[in-house]
This record gives sequence, structure tokens and C-alpha cells, in this order.
Amino acid sequence: MSNSIQSKLVRQNLRLVKRLYPTLSKRSLRVLRELTGSFHLSLSRGEIIPIDGRWYITHAGLLGIALRRKCIGIRTALQQPLCDPIAGRWVFKATVFKSPLSPGFVGYGDADPSNVSPLVHGAEMRVAETRAVNRALRKAYGIGLCSAEELGYVAPPSPRTAPTGKGTVHSSSNGNGTGNGQPRLRDRLSLLIRQHQLDSAAVKLFAAEFCGTHELREASREMVESFINHLAEWASKDRDGLLCKLNSYAAPAEVRS
Repeated sequence: MSNSIQSKLVRQNLRLVKRLYPTLSKRSLRVLRELTGSFHLSLSRGEIIPIDGRWYITHAGLLGIALRRKCIGIRTALQQPLCDPIAGRWVFKATVFKSPLSPGFVGYGDADPSNVSPLVHGAEMRVAETRAVNRALRKAYGIGLCSAEELGYVAPPSPRTAPTGKGTVHSSSNGNGTGNGQPRLRDRLSLLIRQHQLDSAAVKLFAAEFCGTHELREASREMVESFINHLAEWASKDRDGLLCKLNSYAAPAEVRS
């Protein structure tokens, strides 16, 4: 990556983080600048996120690094003797090959209902595989930064206030706000969309229909939260069925049921 492109990415990340997370310390901003320069991570693409004032790389960010550095391949294997399907406990081994002659860098990942977000209950197997891949990639490319997916809860914190030209705007009580320090519903929904690779425009149309409003922003916080829980459960248990539902929103309005 050229110096001009790298500098542009640093500026983009700093502008975005100041707007989304205005309470982050100057030290956190310096760390973001260093990480952007070292690994070319993009905040807008969800490759790095702040949680409780600390930066974490994401699965998308690690895959981006592997792609830019021409990773040859990643192999995963279920560790059956360590798994307990009834309890929802899964363990994976991942091996990253940086080059054709690479001996491979190994990482292990585990997941069960006690150490994953409630949003992904029922998808512990996929979480375990992702965690294994993340650890292997971090070893392969010397990334000491922990990945968000290795935590028990991966949604970024919500900024309680945002500066404007007229003072301070506090989080509201609708679908985007938070009054108890929990992640914003918008952040949770964005996480689900990235995690399950869903079409964001179709999800918003589905959400508005589910909430019985013309647009999602008109829905109450309770309805938006109910939709997110519904979407998370459907995506975990029957992603193909959910995709069929979302594809129906791509049809012209006059033929949509």
C-alpha cells in the first residue's frame, strides 16, 4: 500500500472514530493511527472496533490481512474428542499456510453457550471455527491484537453522546439509543448483517415490515430489539430460509406479497 493511500486511510479512520466514539481517549486515537499504519485496517469496513476503550481486530480484518499478504490457504478440522454436541460445545483446529512451503501456523478455538453472545446461541460450531481461524491468522502474521470474535460478546460499545455544532446530542430511547451502557441496537443489527453476510437493504425492508412501520427508524426500541432477536435466531438455525425471505424484497413492489 502506497504512503498516500495509507495516509488517506489513517485520516478516514480518525474522522470516523471521532464521530462514532467521541469519548475515546487520545491514547486510543494514537493506537488506532499505529494499527492503521501497520496493518492497513479500515474502521468503516468493520476490520477493527473499540470495546471498553481497547481496540480489537475482527475476522474481516484478519482475512483482509491474509489476502493482502497472499495467504495460500487455511485448513480447519473439528476436534471431535473435545466436543459435546448435546451441550453445544465445539472445538476446532485451524492451520494457516502463508506460502507453498509454509509448515503452517496452528490455532485452536472453542465455543459453547456460556462464552458466546446470546445473539449467536445455536451457532456455537461456527463461532468455534472462526475463533480457531482468527488465532491461527494472528500467529501467522504476528498480530498481538486480540480478535473481537474471541471474546464472549463482540458488539462494539455505544457512544453515549455525540458532539454537534450546538452542543451535545444524547442517545435517544428509540432503536438506535442506549440508556444502560449496552451496545446500540443499530450496532447489533450491523454485526448480524456482517456476521451472516446478509443484504443490508433487504434486512431494513424486512425489519420495517416486521415492526409494522414504513421505515425502520419509525419503530420503537422494543420492536427493533424484538426484530433483531428474531433475525439472529433465524440466521443461526436456517440461514438459507432467511436468504429466501430477504431475496423476496429484491422483487418489484407490485409483485411482492
